[in-house]
Amino acid sequence: MSVLFILIGISLLVAICFLLAFLWATSSGQYEDDYTPSIRMLFDDHPRKSVD
Repeated sequence: MSVLFILIGISLLVAICFLLAFLWATSSGQYEDDYTPSIRMLFDDHPRKSVD
């Protein structure tokens, strides 16, 4: 039974760590640009050389 309490404590610690990492990522601006990634594939980064 004591192992169950240890596992619950460890899982809560891991969940809190993930929550803090998510809050840090959102506050530092990781998810601000949600438009550019969706249209990035429409633009050609490197111009192609024409073969004549």
